[in-house]
Amino acid sequence: MADVVIIGAGPAGIFAALELRRLRPQLKIEIIEQGHSIQQRSRRGQDILRGWGGAGAFSDGKLTFSAEVGGTLATLVSEAELMAMLDYIDEVYGRYADTGAMFPADDLEWITRKANLAGLTYVPTRVRHIGTENCYTILHRMQDELESSVTLHFDVSAEEILVADSRVRGVRLSDGSCIDASHVIAAPGRVGSAWMAAEARRLGLTAWTNPVDLGVRVELPAVIMEDLTNAAYETKLICHTKSFDDRVRTFCMNPYGEVVRETLSDIVTVNGHSWANKRTCNTNFALLVSADFSEPFDDPIGYGQHVARLANMLGKGVLVQRLGDLHAGRRTTPERLRRCLTRPTLTDAEPGDLSYCLPYRILKDILEMLERLDELAPGVNSDHTLLYGIEAKFYSNRVKLDASLETEIAGLYAVGDGAGITRGLIQASLSGVIAARAIAAL
Repeated sequence: MADVVIIGAGPAGIFAALELRRLRPQLKIEIIEQGHSIQQRSRRGQDILRGWGGAGAFSDGKLTFSAEVGGTLATLVSEAELMAMLDYIDEVYGRYADTGAMFPADDLEWITRKANLAGLTYVPTRVRHIGTENCYTILHRMQDELESSVTLHFDVSAEEILVADSRVRGVRLSDGSCIDASHVIAAPGRVGSAWMAAEARRLGLTAWTNPVDLGVRVELPAVIMEDLTNAAYETKLICHTKSFDDRVRTFCMNPYGEVVRETLSDIVTVNGHSWANKRTCNTNFALLVSADFSEPFDDPIGYGQHVARLANMLGKGVLVQRLGDLHAGRRTTPERLRRCLTRPTLTDAEPGDLSYCLPYRILKDILEMLERLDELAPGVNSDHTLLYGIEAKFYSNRVKLDASLETEIAGLYAVGDGAGITRGLIQASLSGVIAARAIAAL
């Protein structure tokens, strides 16, 4: 028996537990996590996405304070209330380690002007960069604090959410056991998006299909983006392409960072991060195209996985291609990669040809975005810019929720990236707090 079961120990699940313990310390709380504890996690294989801290544990720890970026909570909570809660989340992170300086959103009108001249929209955001090593430290300390008062289950997954008479009754686990509970917070994270979508269908929850984000990770000499990253750190830029009017955005910019691989089940994708206390000579960021679909197709996650598998088939993992080779319609070879002025930080990526796996429409969108970025930061569209693929972001179907993030089933809450409502550390953390406060107030 438990008062609250939390499925998933990513930022949404962790912050839900922290807030519940602060407001109602007498509640019996149990957290179910399919991965390892923070001490046992590594940057290899599926460990990089699963375990205490979720997919953000080995990220560069960018905290983005915006109602517009990182999720859709602004559709459920007023902007004034949301911004006040974002400051609270910032304060909580700061209790566990030095979170570094804040990059302000003001005094950056020059970026807006230059972006507009290039046909881009710049989204100003306040950003705090924790760094990969400090992110790990914060998560370690959070686990240490919670394990004395919260029951933690590692290396076991939630199989089914138990419901009776339109009310949640608990969770059945992969080891065959069940935990009865009057409240369940589903926070399965991005790695659990497919499971969450399947559970929503099984339980008859109203849900809408979210687009899948597909694209590449761009790596180039840090000096090319230096004016932008020194001022704003995370430069969020959006364009709507001339050819298809598709929305392309920069995502997860890592000044002086590293490109890394991610493994999800049998799929290998690419990501990036950066440290607080050491630097490479390169900056990397993703260019993502939102692939949305209308009836009768309703499986954007499956579509994105298929595209990623094509890249894996060609390169037995992550592919890398010089932009000059892509423009010339030829495969990057090991010899051409050795001559590239941008030295790859992901050294085991396979030189190849991304045009064999990326759909033409998405590839065309990316090339148009690179041309516009070159007007803002000359050198982006260089022959020596590296493109890694595939980068893919899978989000669960967005479940119908009320302002407390409760579903149509009484006592069942859905939070974080796995619920399709957030796309980053800050709003994911905040979603856990919103659900926790609603339960604590009952």
